[in-house]
Amino acid sequence: MKLIVIIPAYNEEETIAQVIKEIPKKIEEITEIKVFVINDGSTDNTKQVAINAGADKVFSNKTNLGLALTFQRGIDQALAHGADIIVNTDADKQYNQLEIPKLIKPILEKKADMVIGDRQVKKLEFMKPGNKYGNLLGSWVLRKLTKSNVIDASSGFRALSRDTALKLNILFDHTYTHETIIQAVFNKLAIENVPIEFRRREAGKSKLIQSLFKHIKNSSLIILRTILIYKPLKTLFYAGVIIIIPGILIGLRFLYYFIFTDESGKIQSLLLGTLIILIGFFTIVLGLIGDLIAKNRKLNEKILYLIKKNIS
Repeated sequence: MKLIVIIPAYNEEETIAQVIKEIPKKIEEITEIKVFVINDGSTDNTKQVAINAGADKVFSNKTNLGLALTFQRGIDQALAHGADIIVNTDADKQYNQLEIPKLIKPILEKKADMVIGDRQVKKLEFMKPGNKYGNLLGSWVLRKLTKSNVIDASSGFRALSRDTALKLNILFDHTYTHETIIQAVFNKLAIENVPIEFRRREAGKSKLIQSLFKHIKNSSLIILRTILIYKPLKTLFYAGVIIIIPGILIGLRFLYYFIFTDESGKIQSLLLGTLIILIGFFTIVLGLIGDLIAKNRKLNEKILYLIKKNIS
């Protein structure tokens, strides 16, 4: 069994060496462990520090592409180099790399396809309240939308089986965390949660959450767009029904005045109700069209999976 640990890194020269050196050199049932750093266009000395610290390979983006695309490159390189299990971790030293054996255990035991490290966010006293409750809310929303068991949806410390990695395709460029969970759920992959240690950040600041509001907005859009990609009919059908109901109520108002009173007019209610009902109807029609496109996308994903499997 070959394990490849991928570390997306952007301007993390202060901590990247400690992260690499903390990664276990031997793990039971694993015959080979490699460390790949994906340097996302860093402007500091991250690349050289990673090489000096013992990274097996460092892949550098020419410019800063962002976390999601850098994560995808790491997955692609790990697959190309024969990984049976892939662990993704951060370069900021907040995750304890000595817990990698615990993280990959459910995959080795064939109990899970994806394992997510649960940072136990509720207990983190050093995490800012906005980040803490934003994480908790985001994870709750994702659980409700996908009916999954994911506790900490934003955790970047996670393990994937080879087959799982082959089935994931990053479509958006903000972050991969929510999108990959949704893809895993809709591909009927087994997800496990493992409690992990999460440390206070010692150097620098988060590259992903520059603005809490912007991060929540971008993450929400990714969740919505990914859900629409995988469940367009169900999502847009409910949306259409919600839109149609007020239109019907407004139309009933017109009928009430038309039948039971002597008041003339109220034609505005009829026009507005009709317009709203038509908008709801066309929303449902869009769901039907989206469902047909989704069927074609699933076929394309299967073809892409087989191509990647044969190439790697």
